[in-house]
Amino acid sequence: MTEFSALPARRLTTKALACRRGDRLLFGGIDLDIGPGEALVLTGPNGAGKSSLLMCLAGLIASEGEIGWHGRDEDERPGADIHLLSHLPALKPGLGVGDNLRFWTDLNGGDRSLIAPALEAARLGHATRLRAGLLSAGQTRRLSLCRLLVAPRPVWLLDEPTSALDKQGDAWVTGLIDAHLAAGGLAVIATHLPLALAAKTWALALGEAA
Repeated sequence: MTEFSALPARRLTTKALACRRGDRLLFGGIDLDIGPGEALVLTGPNGAGKSSLLMCLAGLIASEGEIGWHGRDEDERPGADIHLLSHLPALKPGLGVGDNLRFWTDLNGGDRSLIAPALEAARLGHATRLRAGLLSAGQTRRLSLCRLLVAPRPVWLLDEPTSALDKQGDAWVTGLIDAHLAAGGLAVIATHLPLALAAKTWALALGEAA
């Protein structure tokens, strides 16, 4: 079973959170209170605003209402405690698998000694020198997920984390999230697929796109 060291406690609260795309309201009136060791699972059809909600929480796009991240030090750089894993891989196809992960490890202030164990856990240990552009869709997703392992952070914002994965990959991701929550982490997960998490989980279904 995967285990993580204890993580700094974070709590997410929102009040009347809303987001617009042009003149169209994607979602509105969202009140949340998610604490350490808890997960929020976002569901809904394409275009309902799941990815936009994650980006609002990360502070990357404008929103209405209030978003509060509690537990941060006053001098902590905003977002330094958050991993946002997009549905896009954010990998350089011309670089090797190991080189891609070293780039993200250094960028996120991680620990290079965690790279080899992360790749082994993702079943990519044999592909360290292989160019990332040659990976299958599932392997590419696994490599993206390795960023969570080499730079521990208390907040995970995950967009379709099991996309393109097989049954074993689904179980691996579920185990990672459960271990993160067991260590006191917090997760917000947008998904079309069911996640059988052991930890306390809240659900939010966003409506049909206008």
